[in-house]
Amino acid sequence: MADDATILLDQALRDLEAAADEPAVEAWRIAVLGRNGSLNALMSRIGAIPTDERRAFGAAANQMKQQMEAAFAERNEALRRASLERETAQAIDVTLPGRPLAIGHYHPTTQIVREISGIFERMGFSVVEGPEVEWDYYNFEALNIPKDHPARDMWDTIWVSPEGPRAEKPMLMRTHTSPMQVRVMEQTEPPIRVIVPGRCYRYEATDATHESMFYQIEGLAVDEGIGLADLKGTLYEFARQMFGEQRKVRFRCDYFPFVEPGVDMSIDCFKCDGKGCRTCKNSGWIEILGAGMVHPEVLRRAGYDPDRYTGFAFGMGPERVAMLRYGIEDIRLFYANDLRFLRQF
Repeated sequence: MADDATILLDQALRDLEAAADEPAVEAWRIAVLGRNGSLNALMSRIGAIPTDERRAFGAAANQMKQQMEAAFAERNEALRRASLERETAQAIDVTLPGRPLAIGHYHPTTQIVREISGIFERMGFSVVEGPEVEWDYYNFEALNIPKDHPARDMWDTIWVSPEGPRAEKPMLMRTHTSPMQVRVMEQTEPPIRVIVPGRCYRYEATDATHESMFYQIEGLAVDEGIGLADLKGTLYEFARQMFGEQRKVRFRCDYFPFVEPGVDMSIDCFKCDGKGCRTCKNSGWIEILGAGMVHPEVLRRAGYDPDRYTGFAFGMGPERVAMLRYGIEDIRLFYANDLRFLRQF
């Protein structure tokens, strides 16, 4: 019996060492240490051993079982570690640099807003923001656009108040950033130099050049002795910094209820150098903003004396500037959330 036990132990350990993977080791455990395994078969023969030798044989058998179990655990752990190392080696090479984390970037509109803001900040303007849900008073009346005035037809308004413009205090989604002209003047003593970037909303059908939500950047300067030459010089410097020093600038008369006189500003087409092309509709010029001298009535409503103070205001659409700079033909692309478009900027 002792010889059989020794033979069984030696053979079992050799078989265990030859097991090449975890399933083979598990099969070895069942064949040797399982209920019907070879070790239990050997133990079942203890009845054939003389009585005085059984105790010694039982102790030796238990020791052999512990030795087999320890060898099984060690072999199983070694195979598990080897398998894990192989999987790790296939998944990643630890000697290579780490993989960089994917990060986003600013939306193209945000990039243009920040660039425009930076240009005016360098010229002494401060950046302020205002409410997107606005009172009718600030959006229209304080800007020299009284109730039932035809000029209100220039803006397709989204009303928040249930009664619309007939409410006692009508409220709306602001149609432009110009309400901040009055809000800033009400809270500030001249001199004033501010720009106001922000979202605006209009109830209109969307197409390649119109969106129901878009950005505007309003500018306002108020002080004693400000004239149209200051407006032209400021906007000319902006155009040179934004579109290049070689740009030519053109001012033409235009109408806005809250400025007098009103102008629009165009730059010579940077696609064709003013010769005429599809981008400038063969005119050689591209309109980029509207501006003018702040209307005396607007100054008066804000509590300023128009005989003492004058100022200029301007407004532009960052999306339009981005469309001109990058050759984008459809404004709807900005907010379609198509990463193929956004990743280009």
